[in-house]
Amino acid sequence: MASSQKVQGKESAAPGPVPDGHLRLYSMRFCPFAQRARMVLNAKGIKYDTVNINLKDKPNWYLEKNPAGTVPALETPSGQVIYESLITCEYLDEVYPEKKLIPSDPFERAQQKMLLENYSKVIPYFYKISMGKKNGEDVSTPEIEFKEKLSKLNQTLANKKTIFFGGDSITMIDYMIWPWFERIEMMGLKHCLENTPELRLWIERMLKDPSVKATMFSTDDHKVFFDTYMDGKPNFDYGL
Repeated sequence: MASSQKVQGKESAAPGPVPDGHLRLYSMRFCPFAQRARMVLNAKGIKYDTVNINLKDKPNWYLEKNPAGTVPALETPSGQVIYESLITCEYLDEVYPEKKLIPSDPFERAQQKMLLENYSKVIPYFYKISMGKKNGEDVSTPEIEFKEKLSKLNQTLANKKTIFFGGDSITMIDYMIWPWFERIEMMGLKHCLENTPELRLWIERMLKDPSVKATMFSTDDHKVFFDTYMDGKPNFDYGL
């Protein structure tokens, strides 16, 4: 994997072809959605290089590859481009089957998809509450709703009686859920985990995972970036 690079903006030159036997990940270092793909790439031991995109000043060449302009996106040596975090991660699991992260059992797969669909409704609360607090808004109601949703996640783990959401080892669903919990303290929401003991244990176990360790940032680093993002001038290259 190539070392982290500064973001490529509108005036940057397009990168060359992807080398054979590699993938290219278009990313942004602090993006939780891109982190999903980075964790899966690392977990599966896939060789890849990284091109970080300036999401406020996107290169025209990138918009030609991915008209949505979002990260993550993958590019293959043949020039195929796949984007959207869930789609890229499913693609990686299908094309590189040596270490499967998605369950082979249809019911287990369906369960993970249902859980992920429910979790997609939780993600906006992380931003709504933290941004609301910064803007001096009353966030008591969304915070109550957020705690209720975290309680349901906690109950899911309790009912399964497993240490991860997919069983006793990490599977795709854990990586898809993780990035926002890495950021929960930075967003000032750690207190919302007070009555979720199973979820807190899950967080402790996730922090020991090599792919999580390889892609994570400290709470302090996340906070610096998030503050610049909230001020409308995101420092994508912070720490480089």
